[in-house]
Amino acid sequence: MDFAFDARTEELRARLLTFMDEHVYPAEQVAHEQRARLTSPWENPPVVEELKAQARRQGLWNLFLPDAEYGAGLTNLQYAPLAEITGRSPQLAPTATNCAAPDTGNMEVLAQFGDERQKKQWLEPLLAGEIRSAFAMTEPDVASSDATNITTHIRREGDEYVISGRKWYISGAMHPDCTIFIVMGKTDPDGPDIRRQQSMVLVPRDTPGVTVKRAMQVFGYEDHYHGGHAEVVFDEARVPVSNLIGEEGGGFAIAQARLGPGRIHHCMRLIGMAERAIELMCRRAVSREAFGKALAQQGVVQNWIADARVAVEQLRLLVLKTAWMMDTVGNRGAHTEIQAIKIATPRTVVGILDRAIQLHGAGGVSQDFPLAELYAGARTLMLADGPDEVHQRSLARREIKKYL
Repeated sequence: MDFAFDARTEELRARLLTFMDEHVYPAEQVAHEQRARLTSPWENPPVVEELKAQARRQGLWNLFLPDAEYGAGLTNLQYAPLAEITGRSPQLAPTATNCAAPDTGNMEVLAQFGDERQKKQWLEPLLAGEIRSAFAMTEPDVASSDATNITTHIRREGDEYVISGRKWYISGAMHPDCTIFIVMGKTDPDGPDIRRQQSMVLVPRDTPGVTVKRAMQVFGYEDHYHGGHAEVVFDEARVPVSNLIGEEGGGFAIAQARLGPGRIHHCMRLIGMAERAIELMCRRAVSREAFGKALAQQGVVQNWIADARVAVEQLRLLVLKTAWMMDTVGNRGAHTEIQAIKIATPRTVVGILDRAIQLHGAGGVSQDFPLAELYAGARTLMLADGPDEVHQRSLARREIKKYL
């Protein structure tokens, strides 16, 4: 069994690690200082645009797209260690390399299901990093863990679709460059197949009837770098029928196709977050003393660090296996493994970050270290892309079915 990365992956890893050391990590504090001086909290600090330009010059751009026509043409297995590296600085690195959600998933949807006009109008500027996008699926008035509950209506009137509904936690919608929403709603709410009731349509942000009402906080954070998370109201918003993605009734299937890669990308980046936490734990442990000896000599601290290393190595192997299966047998064939990493990774990384915060004392919950914000992001991923309990339910059913 060969666990080595191939030559192209190793070459990109080396370039990306250098990019992180020379540009991204030094930019973290700069971005924080620049943001405090911006007229709008949703604008990118100037250093972010500098990072994007540098990443493009170094060929570290659109690494996530497996289709070589649009992106780097990497397999999931090749992309996994690269996403892990960017996960060490999740506020800057994914955006700098044009590999940040929700744009990544939206680009995948347009590349796979969009028609030529849609690709020209929306995919190309997204690939170039000229615009941002949002994916409008989650709703406040229903349990969105069951996507068939969605109540947003998309009715056809002649050559137009009319969209009415309320969405929230719509990532990216607060960013001033967010110009397009992919909206999921019901075109056939009374249809006999609950998984064929939904469709997806492209809705430009400036469409009359679209109102971005407010920014939603996540543990008090507004996630400015990724364009925030907004509540959005669609009040009889009209778009051409040609803005339909795929076919009527295909929205649920498109959502599942979008969420598979999205889930593994999150898990890849989470491993990078855990590695950053371990590094910070070790640095803190060797630099601080309590009760007459270094924290690194305290047995409980040693246990935390050892357990974190074991957990990360386990998770990485499971994520790489899942990536390999997605490449070889497809997302459907890797369904069990995708669910397994979605359950295990956020939960485990939250635990590692919790210990890292504890080791840093008051500093761990402050803005002087990235740990509190990393914790908020990791904890949120126990909800995003399907709550843990939904994946546990599905995974258990799949296991039990073998014995019926």
